[in-house]
Amino acid sequence: MIKSLITVVLSLLFFSLSAQEKVQDSTKVEVLEEVLVKSIRVDADAPITHSNVGKAALAKTNLGQDIPVLLNYLPSVVTTSDAGAGIGYTSIRVRGSDATRVNITINGIPYNDSESQGTFWVNMPDFASSVENLQLQRGVGTSTNGSGSFGASINILSDAVSEKAYGEIGVAGGSFNSQKYNVKFSTGLLNDHIELSGRLSKISSDGYINRATSDLKSYFLQGAYVNNNTLIKALVFGGKEKTYQAWYGIDAETLESDRTFNPSGIYTDDEGNIKFYDNETDNYSQDHYQLFWNQKINNYWTTNLGLNYTYGRGYYEQYKEDEDFEFYSFEPIEIGSEVINTTDLIRRRWLDNDYYVVNATINYKKDQLDVSAGAFYSHYDGDHFGEVIWAQYASNSEIRDRYYEGNGTKNEFTVFSKATYYINDQWSAYGDLQGRFINYKTSGVTSDKVPLEVDEDYNFFNPKAGLTYKLSQKNQLYASFGRAHREPNRSDFENGVTKSEKLDDYELGWRFATEKTKVNTNLYFMNYKDQLVLTGAIDDVGAPIRATSGKSYRLGLEIDARFLIFDNFRILPNIAFSSNKNNDFITSIDGELVNLGTTNISFSPSVIAGNKIEYEPINNLQLGLYAKYVGEQYMGNVDSNVSKLEAYFINDFNISYTLNNIPFLREIVLTGLVNNIFNVGYVSNGYYYTYDDTWSVPDVTTTIEGTGYYPQATINFLIGATIKL
Repeated sequence: MIKSLITVVLSLLFFSLSAQEKVQDSTKVEVLEEVLVKSIRVDADAPITHSNVGKAALAKTNLGQDIPVLLNYLPSVVTTSDAGAGIGYTSIRVRGSDATRVNITINGIPYNDSESQGTFWVNMPDFASSVENLQLQRGVGTSTNGSGSFGASINILSDAVSEKAYGEIGVAGGSFNSQKYNVKFSTGLLNDHIELSGRLSKISSDGYINRATSDLKSYFLQGAYVNNNTLIKALVFGGKEKTYQAWYGIDAETLESDRTFNPSGIYTDDEGNIKFYDNETDNYSQDHYQLFWNQKINNYWTTNLGLNYTYGRGYYEQYKEDEDFEFYSFEPIEIGSEVINTTDLIRRRWLDNDYYVVNATINYKKDQLDVSAGAFYSHYDGDHFGEVIWAQYASNSEIRDRYYEGNGTKNEFTVFSKATYYINDQWSAYGDLQGRFINYKTSGVTSDKVPLEVDEDYNFFNPKAGLTYKLSQKNQLYASFGRAHREPNRSDFENGVTKSEKLDDYELGWRFATEKTKVNTNLYFMNYKDQLVLTGAIDDVGAPIRATSGKSYRLGLEIDARFLIFDNFRILPNIAFSSNKNNDFITSIDGELVNLGTTNISFSPSVIAGNKIEYEPINNLQLGLYAKYVGEQYMGNVDSNVSKLEAYFINDFNISYTLNNIPFLREIVLTGLVNNIFNVGYVSNGYYYTYDDTWSVPDVTTTIEGTGYYPQATINFLIGATIKL
């Protein structure tokens, strides 16, 4: 079916190209660019809580760290890094919702993994260098593609067409032997119609945590055709990563004595010496192929057709001691009277997946009415398997024998229609209807060799509505309601969870804007049924384990502002207060089920605040002081003091200077970033687990608690230079 669609699209493109001759002016090109994300984004006056971030804002601190870290100072955002320095595995939480509940799209195409629903930014290193702009919507937001937004959505638009040719060479480096190199280019519009652009990047780091190394490579290539009312873009981008595992964290005692310790890869040799396997690594490659055709039919109608294919494959490698033969289907080895049935070995656990998308939208805008409608279809096919590449005692095995195999397929079909109607100069109404239809099937066994046979269908109806009222030229009020449903992910099914989640999100906001002052304030109430909350525990690859909490809610107030004190001095503060609660939370304590009543939802701090102070003392010199406060939070849902993660307050300093009037060059931009300037030893993430002790005292069950922590880097720096040709 995909091949047939591509054939049809290319045929239509040929006729479209043949029929048009005049070049689009820059304003029209920008409008056509926005068609890529119009169906999943909202305008400034929409009754949806959101923040916009442009290319220039990202560039200020883009020295190799991942996109979550670059968004750290947005309202209600908490970020963390396994390696501690923002390079490698990083993640983002918004309003207490983890990465599996933050919907990510790139040019309208879902980026979240279909099965795990997680987002692995490490697979796209330096993608921030190819981002034109992005929009973070908090709460349910507007309808989007892929798994539903249960905390937020981030809609990314990749590089726009450049009318002028350019070239860029970027170099950066800093603490922990962190290095970044990239080159970018654009041909500009050739013959007023065709542009080619691209980027190559390489990032490496030793990491703040011991052996938490990263070796990251990525590319971005785009071809575009622009005509009077047509924009066609073909994109190929992807990345390849190799990171030494730092998934397991450390316990409280080690946090105090050796906060950079990494237990990954630890083993004992034949002489009883503690050693670390040198290739305890995660290895993954991901390639994305996208084709878009944006067409302006007349002054009122525009259309967009998008095709996507994503190919991902990779493995993580582990050294394992004293593994049972039976688990790997090895036959016992008999030598005389001795029987060998355990062995040290090295294994790889693989993912190999394909993801196909067809996405079509149409927009009508005339006078007071702005309407969009569309359909989305995706097919995911993922293989899971494991192999042994070395064993001390190999028995009857052959190299790369598969000791487990499983498969997951997911088909999703979505239709939506949304409209904004401007009733008069003061009132506008927004409506959004979406239907999502999902089928998820699995076969084979898990990595623990447990059979996993799933065949589940989910049919969701997600209505949304809102009103905006312009009280005056400076003041605007809005109110909205949004409903979202979300299917369980693969890990949930492995843990016996099949029930979907439901969220009703109520937002009430006030926006104030003058030439020098902007203030956005919103109150939200997110009411959940069967929310899958993080238990605090993690699995054997550091992924969080979730459980159904029944009824729960998040109630909060968010305020963000921009104050232009002088033309060269501005302050951008934000703060979020929230109450995040489980109702009638039931858990097992000392062998008995106990109703704890109202408890705090895990990983949901009640206060998150940020601030940016930006100053330009002279032309071309920019200084920035950034501050972030995250209040204390529980890593479990039982309000145990053992599970409490302490509050932290950190500050970063940013400097940028632009050199102009250089022969043969447009400019050179010098950038410096000092993270955590006050050298705070803080922890932004961790885990909490319990187990029942039934052996210490006969006939008595005692629940034992434990915790782990992911320390973040103390004071560190990055400096860089970008040469623009």
